[in-house]
Amino acid sequence: MNPTAPRLALTLTAASLMVAANLLTATTAHADDSPSVPPGTEPSASAPVNVDANDPDLKLPEGATLAEAKVLDIKQVVEDQSGDERREDTNADVKFALQAEVLFGKDSAKLSAEARARISGIAEEIKTQNATRIRVFGFTDNLGSSAHGDVLSRQRANAVQAVLDQELNDPNVTFEVRGYGEQYPISSNATESGRKKNRRVEVSFPRTES
Repeated sequence: MNPTAPRLALTLTAASLMVAANLLTATTAHADDSPSVPPGTEPSASAPVNVDANDPDLKLPEGATLAEAKVLDIKQVVEDQSGDERREDTNADVKFALQAEVLFGKDSAKLSAEARARISGIAEEIKTQNATRIRVFGFTDNLGSSAHGDVLSRQRANAVQAVLDQELNDPNVTFEVRGYGEQYPISSNATESGRKKNRRVEVSFPRTES
């Protein structure tokens, strides 16, 4: 018997276990369509677990074969130079995140003059993807009361949804609009730059199936 064969089998098995875990995570993220967990707000993955390649329990059973290779869901993130707008693309979804300062005045849900042009651009992408199910979620930082943040974030999400509805003018489009307040921060609330990123409105929708 080739003395390197068992070690090769162990290495492949450890790798396959990690791939399987990633596949399960990716599948679960898309299978869970619960509106209480906005897309992209799932906790970051923990550091990889150390695997002992010499562990006899990791040996492939006699006659077993590795599963067919699969392509994992890949996320592409593009942020403009100012950081005011962020776009995330996966195989399944498109998500835009606009910082609140771009859309609204301080502690306000009234859209600024620049806001409609930004939202119109998102509407054009929705048309390109032929999406009919749109999520509009508002978020704030952790300053002020939690109750105020919940109300303000919902009012801001409503304002963005109203413009999208006008731009799309499509009775087949349905919206899910929510205000999450200070929940699901994407940056630290310990600094103003972090809080600025957390004050945002996200618009997400499915990609066109290929």
